Amino acid sequence: MTENSSPSAVQQLPYAPSDPDAPRLQQVHVTVDAAQELGALDRPWASLGYDEINWTYTPQGRRTLRTIGGFAETPYHVRPHNIFNSGTGFGLPHWGSGNVYHEDADGKPFYDFTIADLTYDAIVEAGHHPLVELAFTPLALVPEEARTDFPFGDSPSQYSGYEAGWWTYPPKDYAKWGGLVAALVEHALERYGADEVQHWLWELWNEPDISYWKGTPEQFHELYDVTVKSIREVYPEAKVGGPAVTGGDRGAEFLRGFLQACADRDLPVDFVSFHTKGSHFTPWRTYGPIGAPASLQQSPSTPKMLREIDRALAVIEEFQRYAGQPVIVDECDASVPAHWGIYDNSNFAYRNNEYYPVFQAKLMKKVLDLNEQHTAKVHEATTWSFQIEGERYFEGTRSFVTAAGVEKPLMNAYRAFALLGDRRIAASSDSSADISDISALGNGLAEEVDVLASRASADGSVAVLVWRHTDDQYAADTTTARVDLEVNGLDSGDWTVQHYRIDHSHSNSHTVWQDLGEPQDPTPEQLATITDRQGLERFAADAAVTVDGSLSLTLDLPLPSLSLLVLTRAV
Repeated sequence: MTENSSPSAVQQLPYAPSDPDAPRLQQVHVTVDAAQELGALDRPWASLGYDEINWTYTPQGRRTLRTIGGFAETPYHVRPHNIFNSGTGFGLPHWGSGNVYHEDADGKPFYDFTIADLTYDAIVEAGHHPLVELAFTPLALVPEEARTDFPFGDSPSQYSGYEAGWWTYPPKDYAKWGGLVAALVEHALERYGADEVQHWLWELWNEPDISYWKGTPEQFHELYDVTVKSIREVYPEAKVGGPAVTGGDRGAEFLRGFLQACADRDLPVDFVSFHTKGSHFTPWRTYGPIGAPASLQQSPSTPKMLREIDRALAVIEEFQRYAGQPVIVDECDASVPAHWGIYDNSNFAYRNNEYYPVFQAKLMKKVLDLNEQHTAKVHEATTWSFQIEGERYFEGTRSFVTAAGVEKPLMNAYRAFALLGDRRIAASSDSSADISDISALGNGLAEEVDVLASRASADGSVAVLVWRHTDDQYAADTTTARVDLEVNGLDSGDWTVQHYRIDHSHSNSHTVWQDLGEPQDPTPEQLATITDRQGLERFAADAAVTVDGSLSLTLDLPLPSLSLLVLTRAV
C-alpha cells in the first residue's frame, strides 16, 4: 500500500554483485581515542514503522514492541500507517484500518477510538512513543470523483474500490477532516496525559508525491494548514511536521514546494520528514525458483540512500526557518517492499541473515557522518520493519521476527546500538569508505572495515563497534580480515573487555535453523535450540586487562560481520 510500490517511484539502483575473484581485505588498522569526545552520540536508529497497524496489538506485535522496549536505551518512535482508514481492523500485509471516522444518517461525524486505543496502548505500554501518521482518507470523506477516476471491478481478492485506492484522494470536506484530527489529539491527551503526548509527533499523510495522494500539491498544502491549526487548537505544544516524501527527484521537488508553502503561510514545521530506499530489485518479483541466477543477483545500495538523504538535506537548508528542525527519515530501508520475501525474489535473502544487521550498522554510521556535512541533520532514520503475521519461517520479509516470534539477526544490530554510550569519541579505520563526495561513490560501497565508538558519561565505559561489509550480499568470505585495534586515551588501571559478535555463527538464529534442516514445523526441542541462539552473543569470555593509557587488540572479521567491544573499568 505504500513504500514506492510502483516502479516509477524509485530511482532503480540496486547494486549488482562485485567480482567474486576480487582481492579481499586482509589487514586493517583501527584507532580509537577515548579521550577525544566529539559531542553527544545521536541515536538515529531509535525508531521503527510498518504498514500493518492492526498487527501492533496482536500477541506477537505486543511481544515484539516489548522486546525492543526491554533493551532500548531510549524510547523509540513507532510509526504505523492507516489510522484513519476505514475497515474492520482485520490485519493484512500492506494494509490496515484504524476505522476512527464515521457519519450518521444526517452526515454528522462521530468517532470510534477502539482500534486507536489498542494501537497506542501497545506502543506506550512497551515504553515507546507514537509518531502519528495522520492518514488516509476515511470512506465517508472520499470524494465522488474517486469512484469514476479510480474504477474498480468486483474481485474475490479485494474488498472494494476503497481498499484498491479511493483512500488516496483528498478528503471532500477539509473542515470534517480538521474535526477528525482534533478529536484524535483530544482523545490522546485524555487517555495518555500531556506528560506522555508531549513526546508524540504528528505527521500529515505518507508519500504525497506519488500515487498515495491523488490531489495537487496545493491541495496538500491546504490540508496541512487545516491539520496543523486543528492540532494546535487542541494542544498548542504539539510537534507537527511532514511531508514524508519519497527519495526520488519528485520527492525533492515536492519537499521544496511544501516548505515554501509553509513559509509563505507562516506555518510551523517542527520536524521535516522524507524517505529513502536502497533498492528496488529488477525484475521486482520473479515468480521463479528460490536462488537467483548470477545475472539477477542484486544487493541494496548504500550510496543511493546517502545521495537521497544528502539531496533532501540540501533542500531543507534552502529554508533557514526550518533548517535547524529535526529531520526524520521515517522510512529508511535497504529495499522495498517490506512484506515480500525470498519466494517473490531471492535477493531478499539478506533480510534473514547476518548481512542485514551489519548493513544497518554501516548505514547508521554513514548517516551520522553525513550529518557533519550539513546544517540540517538527520535525527531519526526509521527502519520500516516490524513483524508479519502468518509467514513461513525465515520468509525473507523485512522484519525483526519471523514465524513463532523467532528473532532474526536484525534485532541484534539494535541490541548492539543500545550498548553504545551517550558520547561519541574519535575513531578511524584505514579501510573505511570516504563519503565526502557522495556523487563519486557509484552504486555500491566496496568492502570496508569501519568503526563507531562511544564513551558512557555514567561510568566511563568505552564501546567500540567495528564491522566488515560490502554492498554485495553474495560476497560472503569466511577468510577473516585481521583488524589491529588500538584504543588510546584510557585511564590506567584494570579494565574488563566484553566482546559481542554478529556473523554467520554468532547471534544468528537463521544459521541455527538452517543447521537443523530448515524445518517449517520445528519440534519444541528444535524451536528451543533456535531461540537459545537468537540474542546478541558473546564472541569470547570476558577478559580482564591492565591498561597503561592504551589497549591493543586483534580481531578476525569474516565478511560480513560486526564486533562490539565494551570496555569497563574494574571495580
